Formats: sequence, C-alpha cells, structure tokens
Amino acid sequence: MSTDQIAPERARPGPSAAPRARVLPRLAGRAPAPAPGTVLHSVSGATTVMLGLVAIGAAIHEPVLIPPLAASAAIVHSVPALPLAQPRSVIGGHLLCAAVGYAGLAAFGSSPWVAAVAAGLALAVMTLARTPHSPACATAVVIVLRTPDPRTFVPLLAGAAVLIVLVGCALSRARRTGTRYPQYWW
Repeated sequence: MSTDQIAPERARPGPSAAPRARVLPRLAGRAPAPAPGTVLHSVSGATTVMLGLVAIGAAIHEPVLIPPLAASAAIVHSVPALPLAQPRSVIGGHLLCAAVGYAGLAAFGSSPWVAAVAAGLALAVMTLARTPHSPACATAVVIVLRTPDPRTFVPLLAGAAVLIVLVGCALSRARRTGTRYPQYWW
C-alpha cells in the first residue's frame, strides 16, 4: 500500500490545548455561521416588534404579546425566506388556528386534552390551506387554555400578526443586503 492511499490523521488538539478550542467547534456543529450583521438585524427587528406589542397592550390594558407571536417575530426576522415566514402564513395561520381554538373551546370546553387536539387540528387546517406557520398551532392552545374573549383577542391577534409582517418588510427594505422580505404576499 502506498503512502498516497493512507488517509492522513487529522490534527487533534493535544492535552495542553485550551478547553475552549476543543469545545467551541463541537458546539457549532455543521450549522452555517450567520452573515455579519444578520444576528444584530434579526435580534433588533424581533425585539422592536415585541416591544411594540407590549406597548400596545399596556396602552389598551390587554395582553397583546403572547408566546406564539414572539415565535412568529423570531421566524420572520431570522429566516425571512422560509414559507412559514411569509405574510400569508403568519397572518392566515394565526387566524385559522384561532378559529380552530375557539371551535374546540365551544365544543368541548377548556382542558389540556382539548388544547392538544386543537393544536393537531390547527396544523391540519393550516396544511390544507397552504399557510404553514408552526407558532400558530400554539395560538389554538392559548385560546383553549386561557379562554380569551374573541371580541378583543381576534382583532388584537390579527393586528399583531400584521404588525410583525410590516416591521419585517420595513426592516428588510432598510438593509442594503440580505434576503428581501416577503418573498411573496399571497
């Protein structure tokens, strides 16, 4: 066997190498590193929209920031090219899942069992409607478990989803480089 056929051994840090040098590459895994400025842009956009939702809620004395909307903001601002980040999915997904949540609540009442079934049915409805948005499944769960008044909750939910999309559009236009948001509206 010639020396060309023998795979060279990888250089491994010796026992004297700093632990950080051995651990950090393993933690990073194979995930690609974000482009410079992307992290700051994503974090500032998501934080801005969440602070806006809190301010609106404080002004009208109603909670507007719910966990599914925080997750939606994170998706829109960190992975804007994905189908689940597009306006149709963000707005339509939350509204469809709210309908499923209220239907489950009306039919079977508030319980964790109903919430679990509502989340599964909400996923099915979004899939059939071609509005994939995983955080919206949690909207159905919130509705079943917290039983908010639909007269105030649904308009606030719709407004918050629209605000998330509009801030995503505005910040996308403010950047010179990067993925444009949205990729499509409907």
